[in-house]
Amino acid sequence: MQYGDYIGNVTRLAVELANTGTLDPSGALVGDFFEQHEITPPPDGAYGHLPELVRAALAQLVDGERPEAVHRLLRDYPPEMHLSDHDGAGNGVYHIHFSRNGTEAVRWAGQLIAAKLALIAAGDPSVTLGRCAAAGCDNYFVDQSRNRTRRFCSNPCASRTTVAAYRARATKG
Repeated sequence: MQYGDYIGNVTRLAVELANTGTLDPSGALVGDFFEQHEITPPPDGAYGHLPELVRAALAQLVDGERPEAVHRLLRDYPPEMHLSDHDGAGNGVYHIHFSRNGTEAVRWAGQLIAAKLALIAAGDPSVTLGRCAAAGCDNYFVDQSRNRTRRFCSNPCASRTTVAAYRARATKG
């Protein structure tokens, strides 16, 4: 896996947590991350104040504001940087981890997200964040498309906006 993909995937975890208030362990991305890192999801699915803090951090990053919420994430969930070869196979291919395997889920997510959002705040070019342009939708998304022109969090939001624009043109004509 390319390191930019790893940053993107962790940022997708941050977006899911901010948009939904939890991480769905039955989802492919979350389930794989939890399994690979020996994380047990909270029994009630609650992540305390972390979702609100992550949402504030995403808002500041998207809006180009001072990343005060990222600073708070780093303070509340200080990353524990170390090298990992992930599967323990001894293949000599390492990447950086920011939390230890088996860490309690809220702390693990907080440490990982704090580190990745700090990299984005520092200008890492591999990930672009956005806020959905659909009326009534305040969800965030990760844009790793080639030209970084994504405007919507999902196809339904894009379709709803397109249909609304078509109907508005049709009533004028």
